Formats: sequence, C-alpha cells, structure tokens
Amino acid sequence: QVQLVESGGGLVQAGGSLRLSCTASGRTTGSSAMAWFRQAPGKEREFVAAVNWNGGSTYYAESVKGRFSISRDNAKRMMFLQMNTLKPEDTAVYSCAADTYESSVRPGYSEHADQYNYWGQGTQVTVSS
Repeated sequence: QVQLVESGGGLVQAGGSLRLSCTASGRTTGSSAMAWFRQAPGKEREFVAAVNWNGGSTYYAESVKGRFSISRDNAKRMMFLQMNTLKPEDTAVYSCAADTYESSVRPGYSEHADQYNYWGQGTQVTVSS
C-alpha cells in the first residue's frame, strides 16, 4: 500500500504563487509515475501535470503550461507542484496520485485519472481576484 499526503494549499491573490507538496509513505513509489489532479466545485476532476519515475520527463495540461512546474525528490519520497501566476480559475482541491504500474508519462495516457491506483486526500487552493 501507498499513502499520499498533500500539503501547501491555501489562499492566495491572483498573480501569486504556491508550492504544493505530496509526501509518500508505505510501499516505494520511486519507480512510479506520479501526477497532480484538481477538482473545482461542481466540476469533474481535471489533470494538471505528471512526472515520470526519475523526474526527467514531465507532461502538463495546456491550461497550466508555462505557469506550473512539477518535480520530485525520490530520496525524500516527495513530489512538488510549483504554481506561479495563479488565476481564480485555478481554485480547486489539488490531489496527488501515483501509478505503480507505470514509470513513464505520455500524452493520451497520463491525463486519465483511472490510470492511477493511489490517491491523496487533497489540499485546497483558493485564488482570489
């Protein structure tokens, strides 16, 4: 089993920055692709970004490309999402996920939530206008 815990959410003004963290425990995730998803009230869960097992390959949703940066530190068993130039439409609960059956990331696969078999509880990000 893998346990994932997110932290770093909060309230920020539009144009500001936040850094989310995801800490893994239990079974190792060092060979797993990992991702961030978000869900706003009344909306479906949305893919944000994914990173391969060693951090060497990343994939972003078009809506966050150029503003968000995903990274990981396998020695600390952590994954990060640096969010810059935040917009009110980024307001959502952000969740991290791990796919222990896959090491790589690629379009057409990594953005599908059902590929991930472990999920955190989420952290709220609110961007005020």
